Amino acid sequence: MRGGLTEARPTTPVRGTVQAATTAAAVLAALALVVSACAAGGTGARDEGPARGDAAVGAATASPSAAPTEASDRVDAVRLVKEDPAVSAEVKRELKPCAGDEYPVDVSYGALTGGSGNDIVVNVLTCGDAIGVGSYVYRKRDGRYENVFKAEESPVYAELDRGALVVTKQVYEKGDPVSSPSGENVTTYRWASDRFVEEYSWHNDYSSVVGGDGSTESEGG
Repeated sequence: MRGGLTEARPTTPVRGTVQAATTAAAVLAALALVVSACAAGGTGARDEGPARGDAAVGAATASPSAAPTEASDRVDAVRLVKEDPAVSAEVKRELKPCAGDEYPVDVSYGALTGGSGNDIVVNVLTCGDAIGVGSYVYRKRDGRYENVFKAEESPVYAELDRGALVVTKQVYEKGDPVSSPSGENVTTYRWASDRFVEEYSWHNDYSSVVGGDGSTESEGG
């Protein structure tokens, strides 16, 4: 203190320092928010509302559905079998609802014949034991499906395997219960010259051990 007067202190540099510190803190806070949002996999304010719809559209455009079957390819397999003159009357009698309107049919779609659309493999089963009583392949031609393969030697089951048709027929020895066949005959078919041609065939003997799942494979054709 000089002469009873308080010496004035310069204030501008201090105010500038405070403002600089405040600005730096704000920048750091903003950076922290950005880093936090990135770490959480978010997109800031666009995590809510219409942004989800935008993300879904983008994902659908960039990643097409892995399902091999278009909705337009799906058919009423029960009606297809019932109206097919190549299907035996016995199989059609078996094709009835098991409960409510649920029919015992397995249906697969895929490329087997190189036709204008997906081919359809239909297996008709029994309600009680799910035993295959008929297997069919339908090929699309001129806007309609035609029967190009059938197997009705029960028990039988057909399926697609990497462009091939694989037909399995279980073998029962005398005294075998329905749930425990003695073996199976397996045949693989390929489409050639407008028909399915046998490619391979083999036989498997099932294990007779209770609860066992082993099998002995014989030589195939």
